[in-house]
Amino acid sequence: MTDPMTIAIATAAAGKAVELTGEPLRNAAVALARLVRDRFRGRPEDEQALERAADAHDSPSRLEALEAALRRVMDEDPSFRERVETLWSQTQTNATAQDDAVVNIFNGNAQKVVQLRDHHGDLHL
Repeated sequence: MTDPMTIAIATAAAGKAVELTGEPLRNAAVALARLVRDRFRGRPEDEQALERAADAHDSPSRLEALEAALRRVMDEDPSFRERVETLWSQTQTNATAQDDAVVNIFNGNAQKVVQLRDHHGDLHL
């Protein structure tokens, strides 16, 4: 099962160019990638998944292999998972809109979430 958080982190760790707006967001993404690279160091199979994805970061199968390695390490090490999730949350929170753009951020669990912009007229929920 593909998890959007782990695939995004795997993509950043592989060095794939991601368009990020704002220095705080870039810094959080770089910190995430560094954390993953440091955690994979000394684990040949995981290092290989990272290297293969970095060599061909447009390859879905290589990114999926890196995502699986990341997911496995997070499952094995709850404190690593917590650090990853904290940095991921910071990355999401540091997203800012520029010009006429919109950034909607929702973290957590909810039955229903509604996010709007520039709504005109009635709204019935």
